[in-house]
Amino acid sequence: MLISVVVPCMNEEASIPVLVERLSKVVAPYGDRAEVLLVDDGSTDATWSAIERARATFPCLRGIRLSANRGHQIALTAGLEAAQGERIFMLDADLQDPPELLGDMMGMMDRGYDVVYGRRNERQGETLFKRATAWVFYRVLNAMSDIEIPRDTGDFRLVSRKALDAILSMPERARFVRGMFAWAGFSQIGIEYARAPRELGDTKYPLRKMIRFAVDAMTAFSTKPLKFATRMSFASLGFSALMMIYVAHSLIVYQTAPGWASVVLVISLFSGVQLLTLGILGEYIGRLYVEAKNRPLYFVSEDTRSADLLPLRKVV
Repeated sequence: MLISVVVPCMNEEASIPVLVERLSKVVAPYGDRAEVLLVDDGSTDATWSAIERARATFPCLRGIRLSANRGHQIALTAGLEAAQGERIFMLDADLQDPPELLGDMMGMMDRGYDVVYGRRNERQGETLFKRATAWVFYRVLNAMSDIEIPRDTGDFRLVSRKALDAILSMPERARFVRGMFAWAGFSQIGIEYARAPRELGDTKYPLRKMIRFAVDAMTAFSTKPLKFATRMSFASLGFSALMMIYVAHSLIVYQTAPGWASVVLVISLFSGVQLLTLGILGEYIGRLYVEAKNRPLYFVSEDTRSADLLPLRKVV
């Protein structure tokens, strides 16, 4: 198997026919040396039925259905574990990232690169808020991270089997795939493209999920938030020492008691610092708790290659 195409799908019933049509043209030059894996991440619509119908006319398509919704990164991991190709092409089902770039990416990999990622030089159809938050996310992430993660990129990329095997050997449960490829190293290069607007279906990343994703990304690749919490604690201690000197000076020189405004201000300030520090610590403790349980990332309930429940799959 030369090329495997991995596509996580979540409530993408409307997109599946168009997706399969475009992918069939993209992988046609590779004949039976190509496979397409569509991973249904516990969809609540007819996504799985659409995948089964598509397979009837597209023999190299394989559908994998997870037993429950586990999130985009876990669904992507499920597809990557099942992929058999020497090269693995990843994209989303919304077709905002053009699968037609596969040929150009293959050409770059022929030159010796292990990872060819798509870099968005234009975000068509996205709101100013979405573009602004995406810009801030990548800059803040790199400022907080211990590694350099390519800016304005997603999981749209072509990777070699060597690079993929390195990623699959990482045991963490909270997965940030694009960061994991950056951490693994290997020879990488970007290819720029204009990201098209979503034409079918709705986005699966509302603001709440975007914030959760950003927190996972930062805590997965850096201890800088913990260092920041420590610095904030020392800064608050220093500020409180100055406040003590000020209060003592006021009592001695002006013989006045501190007013309620200064008391409320100081209490609010230090309460905020304490809660922020506890929140940062809680994020890391929560990650340790999840990792310690060592549960499987997902279960597969259906596979178009087998009518039976597949054996448990997990990252080892």
